[in-house]
Amino acid sequence: MTTLAQFEQLKTAGYNTIPVYRQRLADTETPLSVFARFKDQTQAYLFESVEGGENWARYSMIGLGESTVFSCNAGVLSIQHADGSITQQDCLDPFQYIREFQKQFKVPPADLLPDLPSFTGGLVGYLGYDAVRYIEPRLKNVPTADPITLPDLWLMLSKTVIVFDNLKDTLFLIVHADAEQSNAYNDAQQKLDQLEQLLATPVSLQAKPHTPPHFESITGKAKFLETVEKVKEYIRAGDVMQVVPGQRMVSEFDGEALQVYRALRHLNPSPYLFLVQGQTITDKKPFHIVGSSPEILSRLENGIATVRPLAGTRPRGKTKEEDIALEKDLLSDEKEIAEHLMLIDLGRNDVGRVSKIGKVQVTDQMVIERYSHVMHIVSNVQGEVRDDIDALDVFKATFPAGTLSGAPKIRAMEIIDEVEPVKRGVFGGAVGYLGWHGEMDMSIAIRTCVIRDKKVYVQAGAGLVADSNPESEWNETQIKARAVIKAVELSSNGLIL
Repeated sequence: MTTLAQFEQLKTAGYNTIPVYRQRLADTETPLSVFARFKDQTQAYLFESVEGGENWARYSMIGLGESTVFSCNAGVLSIQHADGSITQQDCLDPFQYIREFQKQFKVPPADLLPDLPSFTGGLVGYLGYDAVRYIEPRLKNVPTADPITLPDLWLMLSKTVIVFDNLKDTLFLIVHADAEQSNAYNDAQQKLDQLEQLLATPVSLQAKPHTPPHFESITGKAKFLETVEKVKEYIRAGDVMQVVPGQRMVSEFDGEALQVYRALRHLNPSPYLFLVQGQTITDKKPFHIVGSSPEILSRLENGIATVRPLAGTRPRGKTKEEDIALEKDLLSDEKEIAEHLMLIDLGRNDVGRVSKIGKVQVTDQMVIERYSHVMHIVSNVQGEVRDDIDALDVFKATFPAGTLSGAPKIRAMEIIDEVEPVKRGVFGGAVGYLGWHGEMDMSIAIRTCVIRDKKVYVQAGAGLVADSNPESEWNETQIKARAVIKAVELSSNGLIL
């Protein structure tokens, strides 16, 4: 725990945002039972991880958002300040605002508080696919609308974090104190007391059945098949090598986001499991983003940038023998291998833009990772970043992922704008955090649903190359969406298997 003497020492050293924490035994709790006590908060999040689709990672994070939120949509930056007031301004570069905002928090480095996990607070939320329009001038104009009406990016300030240590069955309760305020340490202790009291209250995770979903494709199969043929014409003409068009499915929804998350973590445990809940600044309408993404967009930790391209898909086999046969089929598929190698090259190029010369390497190449409904070919690309590079530079260099856009990336995105009937929104963007120590961990928003206005939206894409079969690509989108759709169905049944 943080003592008053430690707090004063850190304050004297010039730090103005100091984590005050306690550690407690949590052998009777789970990350779900902890988060359930915060599910009625306006802003909160739950992050968990299953490494390689099989082993639970050590830490799970449950966080509360502060009053401070900012979002950007159609070139307008909206800021909800700590006192609840709202300001708006034209904004061509929200990333510069994020950078300046983060600079005001002077947080002690990790080596001064070695007991704490690497992430203890910062900005949490999503940067949707359309955030690319603030990065690439050629994509500035948005050609289509989005009925979900979420902003291009939405980030909340998170200064209260509960970190669940799955290895030791302990909880870190962390409150960041504003050292420039009088009585900051005692105020932080009072907030920790409130968290302790809340954790002592009983909680029910009883799932209530709701109306079964009925998903319909906004695009429609016939239109998607036409899209595949149109994209192949661009590929044959030499405009582009690969494009990843997507389709959106929607259903009425009167259930709870937490129950969908529970179903999804059971059906499709993944490296990035997340539930982010908030409300849009201007209309105060709530939203939930629930996902089980298998893929890193980009990560920056200890000066190492990582991307992990995932491309090449087969359904899981019904038996072990069938599963192995499908793996062999996938690894011998020339189209899938060629597509994956192209995306490794794209990943090397993206990471190379922010890395020191000669410091980019492929650490894993074309390994198979298995998930509940699908298996994928996966590679890992890492680079040692230059001294003048920060997390936002890494994000901009790697966003959006080639696996959700294509190659060459900008031309592929221009074609996506042409053929998709609605803005992508969260899909194909990123969900994660920007920490105060310069770290970043962002997953790609796939295997994800958005819940808003009593509707649930699911989206999936397919990577098209010159010899793509339209029917097979349509089926690929169905396979990729299957886990999330089944999770919504399971939640409607009260989580009865």
